[in-house]
Amino acid sequence: MSIKTLFKSLKYAVRGFKQLWKSEQNFRLQVVAGFVVLVAAWYFPFEAWERVTLILLVTMVLILEAVNSVFERLVDVLKSRVHPSVRDMKDIMAAAVLIASIVSLVIGVMLFYPVILETLSST
Repeated sequence: MSIKTLFKSLKYAVRGFKQLWKSEQNFRLQVVAGFVVLVAAWYFPFEAWERVTLILLVTMVLILEAVNSVFERLVDVLKSRVHPSVRDMKDIMAAAVLIASIVSLVIGVMLFYPVILETLSST
């Protein structure tokens, strides 16, 4: 393993992150929401497994959004004109991100709700 190769790989990954940030509004919103969730996870008295769960959920949504963005671009390159199958593939991939986001939200509410109630009742 070469340090030079490692830094090149890191440079490409950072460039990819910048491209996602610049071109994908949903990704920006999800990063901000994830940041808020993770800050709150350390503010409230969660167990380690609950924090790990929240980290995994945030990561899952961000990865799926990145994969969705790649998939959309790839489909556009392969079949650039509007085709019902292309539209369906893009919609299905967007649905996968939506499902992950909704499940993450539900689990987040399940974890945060009792902790917030307990914090509010003890003050």
